[in-house]
Amino acid sequence: MIGIISFLAFTLLVAAIAYYSTKSTDESSSDGYFLGGRSLGAVVIAGSLLLTNLSTEQIVGLNGQAYNEGILVMVWETLAALAMVVTAIFLLPRYLKGGISTVPQYLEERYDTMTKTWVSALFLSGYVVVLLPIVLYSGAVAFTAMFDLPEMTGMSKTACIWACVWGIGLVGSVYAIFGGLKAVAVSDTINAVGLLIGGIMIPFFGLMAIGEGSIMQGITTLTTAHPEKFNAIGGSDSSVPFATIFTGMMLVQLFYWGTNQAIIQRALGAKSLKEGQKGLLLASFIKILGPLIVVLPGVIAWHMFGGSLENGDEAYPSLVREVLPAPLLGFFAAVIFGAILSSFNSALNSSVTLFGLDIYKEHFNKEADEKTVVKAGKTFGIILAILAMFIAPFIANAPAGLFGYLQEVNGCYSIPILTIIVIGFLTKYVPAKAAKIGLISGVVLYSISQFIMKPYFSADDGFYPHFLHVMAILFVLNSIIMLVIGKLEPRTEPFVQTYTEQVNIDPWRYVKPVGASVCVIVILIYWYFS
Repeated sequence: MIGIISFLAFTLLVAAIAYYSTKSTDESSSDGYFLGGRSLGAVVIAGSLLLTNLSTEQIVGLNGQAYNEGILVMVWETLAALAMVVTAIFLLPRYLKGGISTVPQYLEERYDTMTKTWVSALFLSGYVVVLLPIVLYSGAVAFTAMFDLPEMTGMSKTACIWACVWGIGLVGSVYAIFGGLKAVAVSDTINAVGLLIGGIMIPFFGLMAIGEGSIMQGITTLTTAHPEKFNAIGGSDSSVPFATIFTGMMLVQLFYWGTNQAIIQRALGAKSLKEGQKGLLLASFIKILGPLIVVLPGVIAWHMFGGSLENGDEAYPSLVREVLPAPLLGFFAAVIFGAILSSFNSALNSSVTLFGLDIYKEHFNKEADEKTVVKAGKTFGIILAILAMFIAPFIANAPAGLFGYLQEVNGCYSIPILTIIVIGFLTKYVPAKAAKIGLISGVVLYSISQFIMKPYFSADDGFYPHFLHVMAILFVLNSIIMLVIGKLEPRTEPFVQTYTEQVNIDPWRYVKPVGASVCVIVILIYWYFS
């Protein structure tokens, strides 16, 4: 009973604060609804970035991989810090200078309207087909397993998953569709604090359990008994070989933190470039500590359960049930619920933004005023949410290692989009035709590689390049294709970005030294654990 009361109390507290914080925001305007009135400060941006990123795919998925492979999977967390530094110094100033609301809007300025539409459609297809249903499903499965809902409620496992999917979906839809970005960002910030506290509790209690009441003894026991689990350098047969850090891994991170609408939208809502840069760098420092939450518990679970779990994805829920004191279970349930909720409502809010600004207004009603655009976006969001909630429970055959699988599938659109954005920033004469060909070739070549060639060659001799290496090869190939087209058929006039003066773009004076500090810390971590 105490657990249920604490769960409801924390969840309602978050909702109340989010509602109070958004009362003064004009949700009828595009900037007010889609970008929180361009009023987000550094702390809110950092919190929203972290919780949008951190959900059950990572908490459960990465800990599951750490259970099997050790801390080498921390690369997904530590390299994210480097990508945020690049975004703060290189990408964000250009985004805010143009006063854009979506990444595709920059591509319209740089290339043309059709390029913007194609990229918006790619983002939406990725969210609809992959992200939204899988976030709901993985969240429902984790919640059901972690708190043993069938035993608690007397319902079947399938019924519990359906109930969780619709519960998460409905609450997330209220935030994302009716509250706008500011409601999402504020709720994310509060939940981020709870997640940091709750997430650190699990390894804290886990180390105490294996150290007979002493955290230091627990660390000593863990490192002594399983030294192989503390090697950050992945071999060629691991899920993340060390060589991929220098190829596709960094490209995936740059796409996610620098161009993915669901993520970068938080920084686009910054009240100034200084606040946006401070928010990104604050998040990068916290991200370095991410392995304490999404990697270390998996190693603790390996020691505690002796490798007896059939599926690595059971490691984190099993550890929570084993070490967390009963009175804290409700609070932790609310924290996990908030993390699941965040990824869903953030992706849904971004989908609403992309549809309303880049598709509805451009192709359905060019004369629409801001209220009409917001209304169309909300309607689309409702339909999208309902579809996702219906589809999610049927993803019962999701493959093991869901986190890595998602990264591989997302390569269909992540690398093509990153390629045309990078070439757009670095050149002035590459035309829109090159961007369209780059998008098509990127999607088609990656799909052929991973879904036709890989199964064929793997079945033959078991060898095929890691998907992150494939991403890097195609990034270079598509970049060359675009540059060649730019040489043969250049724009008649060089592209020059204009300053819209919607926000102050004076950079934070400490952005480069702080960014350099983050990079040094990441390098030292790898040196220590190598």
